[in-house]
Amino acid sequence: MCSSDLFIAGCKTSRKGTESAPNRVVSRDGSFELRDYPALTIVETKMDHDTGSSFQRLFRYISGANADGQKIPMTTPVFMEGDEPRRSMSFVMPSNMKSAPAPKDSALRVSSLPAGRFAVFVFSGSRSAEAEANALAQLRGWIEKSGLASSGKPVFGYFDPPWTPSFLRRNEVMLRVEAQAPEN
Repeated sequence: MCSSDLFIAGCKTSRKGTESAPNRVVSRDGSFELRDYPALTIVETKMDHDTGSSFQRLFRYISGANADGQKIPMTTPVFMEGDEPRRSMSFVMPSNMKSAPAPKDSALRVSSLPAGRFAVFVFSGSRSAEAEANALAQLRGWIEKSGLASSGKPVFGYFDPPWTPSFLRRNEVMLRVEAQAPEN
């Protein structure tokens, strides 16, 4: 194996061993899925123009800068929701946590993503407004073709660290759909 193969193999496994938000796949159609999610406890912050500072604020929280001084394992994905200038970034709390410690930073808040069924489109590439708009358009087209009804704002999920080459990154966009959606 040459050194570039080792680099790529290392990037592919960078999220290995990291807990992902629990869900149950109801149906799959290529890169599209219907998933049921339980209620998820999240810690969120309003996004700054500099995405890195929002991420660092959340990372400090899970690193122990919270009311209990508790270190919390990183989970995937990092969620981004809403439109500029009211966009938020959030971390999902691990499923084994009974409650999330209160934030010390007033720019953070503990919240909940209510349980429900979501239509999801999985895509790769770097995060950009253009990539998000394209992915969302594809998801909305699939939802319409599938005879589903969506509601709410899209939620984007990002799984990989920034050093992962864009073609290896796993990203998702999700929209809530009616729970009685037909199973394929």
